[in-house]
Amino acid sequence: MANPTQSDLTPELAASLAQHLPGFQTPVFLHEGIAVDIPFKVESTGNLKSIEVFLREKIGAIPVDIIVQRRDTRRKSLLIADMDSTMIGQECIDELAAELGIKQRIAAITERAMRGEIEFEPALRERVSLLKGLNISIVDQVIDNRITLTPGGRELVQTMKANGGYCALVSGGFTVFTGHIAETIGFDENRANTLLAQDNILTGLVGEPILGQEAKRDRLHALVREHGLALSQTLAVGDGANDLAMIRDAGIGIAFHAKPAVAAEADARIDHGDLTALLYAQGYSREEFVAD
Repeated sequence: MANPTQSDLTPELAASLAQHLPGFQTPVFLHEGIAVDIPFKVESTGNLKSIEVFLREKIGAIPVDIIVQRRDTRRKSLLIADMDSTMIGQECIDELAAELGIKQRIAAITERAMRGEIEFEPALRERVSLLKGLNISIVDQVIDNRITLTPGGRELVQTMKANGGYCALVSGGFTVFTGHIAETIGFDENRANTLLAQDNILTGLVGEPILGQEAKRDRLHALVREHGLALSQTLAVGDGANDLAMIRDAGIGIAFHAKPAVAAEADARIDHGDLTALLYAQGYSREEFVAD
């Protein structure tokens, strides 16, 4: 899969990669120049990761993403997604900090937490404490002026819902953002942390317990039970260390433009494409995408 703004995935490249796969079949383009399926046969799925590594070495510096997976279980019925730096292009708490002139200070803590260098919960409490005194009305300005949706997000959610899927937004961020983002994109539900305020002024405290890594995984398992699904029917996507638990447990866990530690542990990673890559990964063609 290539980024939709480019057309780096040529028929020649697809044919060249196919030649290295056992029992390969003719490549089938899901979107010309952007996404292609290359069916092949192996006796055991135990070495799929090594095949992916081999193919990535073959493409070298060409900006193309590769996912190697079983064909019969690729279509998913549940999406559970992170928000910050996944469904949107920013970290909301960093953008709130910008309103106080301390974005660099808070962003440094955010980066360390997302890399897994420090624990998420105390890092969140520390960052929220620095927002004390900010008027909650600033959130609307931040959403309007600073937050951008990641390309392909609405297509991802709307296409999965149109095909019977359920989509949940789970964030270590804040409900004042997830409510708006979830409604805009079309998620069935959203869960996040609560910024505490008094007379519309942030107190510097966050509601407890904090929604962190374990809470995200717990929601994945709860949704599986509620909808009568198997974990193999689920897809989790995120970019930070607090997404790792749900990424590990999902039928396929995808690291999206993620921190190195997350990309290393995920079943698959998207380094170049947008969120429509998660549809191509499930076998949807471009003609099957739903935007509204």
